[in-house]
Amino acid sequence: MTSAEHHPAPAEHVRRGRLFVLSGPSGVGKSTVLEHIKQAVPGLWYSVSATTRKPRPGERDGVNYFFRSGTEFAEMIGRGDLLEHASFADHFYGTPTGPVGERLAAGQDVLLEIEVQGARQVRRSSLGHEAVLIFLAPPSFDELARRLVGRGTEDDETVRARLDAARIELAAEGEFDHTVVNHDVRSAVTDLVSLMVEPRPDPVS
Repeated sequence: MTSAEHHPAPAEHVRRGRLFVLSGPSGVGKSTVLEHIKQAVPGLWYSVSATTRKPRPGERDGVNYFFRSGTEFAEMIGRGDLLEHASFADHFYGTPTGPVGERLAAGQDVLLEIEVQGARQVRRSSLGHEAVLIFLAPPSFDELARRLVGRGTEDDETVRARLDAARIELAAEGEFDHTVVNHDVRSAVTDLVSLMVEPRPDPVS
């Protein structure tokens, strides 16, 4: 038996996936834009977040979110299972760490759609140096307020809380690598896709 047979050739180098973080104020249209991006960028893996809020009509556990109790969510934090987590309108949201790292290592691009506080945590995390943070902005604050009120999925108190938070979130735009203004879904998706499919240099052997 030859030496080569004793020591197989190393596997071909796998290009590491890219981590995209999409954030912006509540009501700006992240979820709608995201559905179009999934269709436009084949192979992009969308990380499903965990949350303590109740499902909205039509939402499914494990598809839109992992719906967890407050106790279950606290246990995930305690075990270090979350890449980021944030509280908003009396609920918690977080991104499971394991699946994200596995997909990136396998060469698959990953997209997180999270709150601004969560995006800051990703920037500070072990994956922060490779994350591309994208801020989805409304044409104006008045338009954002109109969209939030118009969707009719929350009570007045929650809408007011989201608008108050939105004022703070809009001020964080400068912390992001790119800004895309959501004048309309089609143009926003086009701009986002162009950021996600731009060419990259070949990996170093």
